[in-house]
Amino acid sequence: MDLTVIWAFIIAFAVFAYVVMDGFDLGIGILFPTFAVGRERDRAMNSIAPVWDGNETWLVLGGGGLFAAFPLAYAVILPATYPLIIAMLLGLVFRGVAFEYRWRDPAHRAFWDAAFTGGSLVAALAQGMTLGALLQGIEVVDRAYAGSWFDWFTPYTLLTGLGTVAGYALLGGTWLIWKLDGEEQAHARRLAVRAGIATIVLMGAVSLYNIGLKPEYAARWLTAPEVYWVAPVPIVTAIVAVSMLRAILKDRNSKPFWLGIALFFLGMSGLGVTIWPYVVPPGVTIWDAAAPERSQIFMLVGVAITMPLIIGYTVWAYWVFRGKVADEGYH
Repeated sequence: MDLTVIWAFIIAFAVFAYVVMDGFDLGIGILFPTFAVGRERDRAMNSIAPVWDGNETWLVLGGGGLFAAFPLAYAVILPATYPLIIAMLLGLVFRGVAFEYRWRDPAHRAFWDAAFTGGSLVAALAQGMTLGALLQGIEVVDRAYAGSWFDWFTPYTLLTGLGTVAGYALLGGTWLIWKLDGEEQAHARRLAVRAGIATIVLMGAVSLYNIGLKPEYAARWLTAPEVYWVAPVPIVTAIVAVSMLRAILKDRNSKPFWLGIALFFLGMSGLGVTIWPYVVPPGVTIWDAAAPERSQIFMLVGVAITMPLIIGYTVWAYWVFRGKVADEGYH
């Protein structure tokens, strides 16, 4: 039993859970300017009011797990992406503050709505660009970051950032399809179709860019025998993407959201295949960055206790607040 591999999958699961759960409420923030002022905006906010802050639990678990289980990776990735991490955290802070104050300060609601959108957009863009900075490679010398302050800023990271923004908008749109009804649901469908098309196009662009980014990435996807193992990923991704767009257009309620999650899962699986077994491409593997075995065992006991609790209360919260959003809600 390889504890390092187990921890890699635990952190990957936490990151995926965060991307999906916080992704749809960030997506609602990104789409917020397109909603009519008043009832439509209020109902969109009320659809995420019971769960949005709990969704960020997974960000803490993913970041904390990276620090504890792969300290070398944490020590390299953060200095390489400090501006992006700071921007993401500030965006999340503005988003959270705006969420509370738009109800309690109606005289300045337009300002808080703008802060909600701006914070969501900045956080989503920063997360996507951080992913791009990691995939394009980080310069490491003597187990420390050796690059410059702006190595993260490239056309590739902008592409991954825009892809993340579009993907979050897709999740936000499909969530609102599930939670709203009437004309507001119809509006959400139109937004979800546009965001879905943008997401699919940008996913394809990032995938093609990855092949030309590094020779080892191209070898992973285009040479035998690896190609036989990874070929199903783009094929299934295309099937899921078409099914999702059809579900949106055919007036399904929850199905578009679940297919959107499946699309994200396949996208992240493809990225995992691309960089495996590196945690900091191109030279730091998960085993190079791993904490001592005793530390991993100690932390694994804690995760075995806390993760089921987190999953349990998350499922319970979503179950309690299931169904369509009523006019009454968070105030």
